[in-house]
Formats: sequence, structure tokens, C-alpha cells
Amino acid sequence: MKIAILSCFYPYRGGISQFNASLYGELSKEHIVKAFNFKRQYPEFLFPGKTQYVTADDEAVPVESESLLDTANPFSYISTYREIRDWKPDVLIVRYWMSYFAPSLGYITRKMKKHCKVVSILDNVIPHEQHFFDAPLTRYFLKGSSGCVTLCEAVSKDLLDLKADATYTVIQHPLYSHFGKKLEREEAENKLGLKNGMRNILFFGLIRMYKGLDILLEAFGMLPEGYQLIIAGEPYGSFEKYQEIIDRLPNKDYIYKNLRYIKDSEVTDYFSAADLAVLPYRSATQSGISSVSYHFEIPMIVTDVGGLKETIGDRGTGIVSKECTPEAICKEILRYFSDPKIKERCIENIRLEKERLSWKTFARRLTEFIGTL
Repeated sequence: MKIAILSCFYPYRGGISQFNASLYGELSKEHIVKAFNFKRQYPEFLFPGKTQYVTADDEAVPVESESLLDTANPFSYISTYREIRDWKPDVLIVRYWMSYFAPSLGYITRKMKKHCKVVSILDNVIPHEQHFFDAPLTRYFLKGSSGCVTLCEAVSKDLLDLKADATYTVIQHPLYSHFGKKLEREEAENKLGLKNGMRNILFFGLIRMYKGLDILLEAFGMLPEGYQLIIAGEPYGSFEKYQEIIDRLPNKDYIYKNLRYIKDSEVTDYFSAADLAVLPYRSATQSGISSVSYHFEIPMIVTDVGGLKETIGDRGTGIVSKECTPEAICKEILRYFSDPKIKERCIENIRLEKERLSWKTFARRLTEFIGTL
């Protein structure tokens, strides 16, 4: 089968680019696959982080691709469509995660649907930070899809709310496995300059309002001595509001911050030092951070939003806080550390999930779904 993938690849960085590289590699084992990339993913003024691109010291996976689509230039929509059409794929796979991409991707998929099957992998149907135009733009995009793949049931529900007759399947987010082996805990702590012998709580990934770092900070301030909070990730926007909370906490000296994009070779250090990852999200679909936690066998505390209960709580790989409040998060952290059996059960279930959530399985189920369209 000839498979075209239109999305972000190297030199773009981040979780979606990593996902695409892994999927490309797995599908290429049995199919002819070509990557069609963005020429410009976002205009710089719309991008809230420091850079969209891999830097000299990143270890992103290079994928050979053809950079064509400029989301801010409608003329590139036409040329991108023609290039993909002329390659004559059997199926076009696109990734969709926010309505900004609907005009460009929707134009291409609606045109390509006349020539081949079109499958959309939906990270989100409605983005975490919502706008009045999200629903109509997403409806426009969805009309170009022969079928959709969601990564959790929560996204499927959002899909059916917008397109009741959508053809779709759910395939859970595979595990990232390119980060290497876990280090000895003390070695990781020493590399990061952390105090030894503490109970280490990790908040990892891009810092955005919906991810609830402020909730975790307030919860951390309620904990007794013996706990250490590790914050690792690039802020999207100002960190000032979080720093104001930190400055008034009684245990602020036990908060470690590395406020930048964490390159792949460094990810191991943070998860090797952690006892527990906390995802206090105000809203969510699924989380790529949970896939990294699974790789390193780190249990999680998550909030009961989106697909987190389905993918973590129902699988027994972590604890679900029923309320998204500092008090509730603090209570669950104390419960986790008070009973060693909770950790043992979570790690046992994580090991079962690691067998189930491989890229090979994802690719097989994806191609089986394509065969039904």
C-alpha cells in the first residue's frame, strides 16, 4: 500500500512530530510511505513557545520529507494537494489537533478524497483552549475524511457531537520507546542537582494553563516535609503567575525548575528521578506524557477529565482525582505514598500496558481500519 502522511515532521519538534516519526517508521516496514511536511506550521507571532524547530542540541528523529504546506499561504494548499495527488497514494493520513489547521488541511483532504482514502488521526476535535470558531472549522475539516482515528473515547464523543455519522475507530496512543533505559535513581538525582532521599513528584511537559501547574503548586504547599517537586518544561506564555505562587509556599526550597524544552536525551533523567508523575489537567483528551511515564514505569495521579480516567484510571496505572482542586490532588499524593501496595499495583499494570500499546499494534490496527473504508 502507498501511504502519504501529511503532518509535521523533522525539523519541527514536539510530541506530535515524535509521534509522526514513530508511525512513519513502523508503517515503512511493510508499506511504501512518503512524508509531506509543513513549509511553515505557524506564523511565528501565533506560536507561544520559544521555537517550533529542532535546535542544534536536540536529538529529534530525522525523517525524510517534502516540505510543502504553508498554513498561512492559501496558494500552497493548491500546490501541496497537487504534489500528493501526483504521487498517487492509496491513502492519505493527516493529523488534526486544533482548528487553526482546518482551512489548509481541510482543503487538501476534501480534494484528495476524490482520489484516495483519507484518514484523519484526531488528537483533539475541540482544542483545550476553546474559541467560537472551533466547531464550524472542524466540521469543514471533517468533511474531507473517509474515516477518523481517535486516541481515546473522549475524543470520539466530541467527534460524534460534531459529525454524528462519522466512521471512526479508537486506537490508544502507543508508548514512546526511544528514550532509552531508566537510570539508577540517585544517579539521576545527582545529574539534576536534586536532594537525595526525598519523595519526588514530577510535572513534565509544556506549561499551559489547562495543564493545571498552579493547582499542583498549591497542593504541594499543603504537603508535609519530605517531598520534592520537579517542574520540567517550556512555559507557553509567562511563568510569572506560577512564580508568585511558588514564592509564598512554605516548602518553596524543595521545588526544582527547568523551564525550557527538554530534549529527548534529557527525558530519562527526569523520569528516572521521579516517584510519581502528576497531571492535574483542567481539560484533556489523552496525554503523550502518560506514554513516557509508561515507558519508565512511573505511576501517575491524573484528574477526571477527558480520556485520562479511561486510559489511566480504568487501566489501574495511576490514581484518578475526582476533583481538580489543590486539596484533592494533595489528598491523592498523600494516599499514594502512604500505601506501598498502590505503587506495586500500578507498576504491574503499567507493564501489562507496555505489552499492549506497541507501535506495531497501532500500525496494524490502523491499516486494518483503512481496509474497511
